[in-house]
Amino acid sequence: MDVRHLQYFLETAKRRSFTKAAEALHVTQPTISKMIRILEEELGVELFDRTARQIVLTDAGEAVMIQAQQIVRSLENLSVDLADVTSMRKGQIRIGLPPMTGAPFFPELIAAFHKLYPRIGIRLIEEGARTIEREVESGSLDLGVAVLPVDAERFDMFTFVKEELRLVVHHGHRLARRQTVRLVELSGEKFLMFREGFTLHESIPAACIQAGFKPDVIYESSQWDFLSGMAEAGLGVALLPETICRKLSPDKVATITLVSPRIPWHLVMIWRKEGYLSYAAREWLRFSKERLSLPNL
Repeated sequence: MDVRHLQYFLETAKRRSFTKAAEALHVTQPTISKMIRILEEELGVELFDRTARQIVLTDAGEAVMIQAQQIVRSLENLSVDLADVTSMRKGQIRIGLPPMTGAPFFPELIAAFHKLYPRIGIRLIEEGARTIEREVESGSLDLGVAVLPVDAERFDMFTFVKEELRLVVHHGHRLARRQTVRLVELSGEKFLMFREGFTLHESIPAACIQAGFKPDVIYESSQWDFLSGMAEAGLGVALLPETICRKLSPDKVATITLVSPRIPWHLVMIWRKEGYLSYAAREWLRFSKERLSLPNL
């Protein structure tokens, strides 16, 4: 059934005349008659009583008219909704953010995006980077922030932060006055670590083992401020990104450059390779890449 059949039928029912319907629709009267005859044959009923001086709907025609109005109205609404989506007047984006990356990088970006596209909703999900990777791959999230290394066979990405981890200790710690610390010098220390699901939960122990020791992890958390607070209280040492260290008060903790090896903290925006991205998500990707990407990458 062609929607034009229904539109021609409704116009004829409205005007009670094939001729007037043809004039309103800018087609010939035989075209109107043919379309309605096709519709009647397809439905197996007569829609109009043509024996009267002015055509009138049959009882079957009355029933069809009610449904036809709903169908045509739904199609018109669909066209409007699609126009809203493709022109960025509506939509929703699901973005995964590790707790450490939300506040430093995204409030101003989201505010600027919202100003341009006030009817596009952004749903933020806070999880560790490894969890975010799984959610993006499954399609539960449209995009997410992850920490390198990321599987390039599963995700497309762009880098927007290239930093390193720093050592965070309380002011009475034996290393607090040092400018640099080699990782092996932390052997025997109590470590405050991000919990499972965070990339640093894997990368820090791997670096320690490479340096010749296994870290003694006494506490795990998903919150960087809790880890820094524990370090301030002298309960252990933490390794945190430079961005986070800049937020810490030098009156409360000492932050020290970590060397031999340096542990990188490179942030990327990821999305599923060859996966579908909505119009809104594609625009967010273009918008954020333009404002976040590092030069010459």
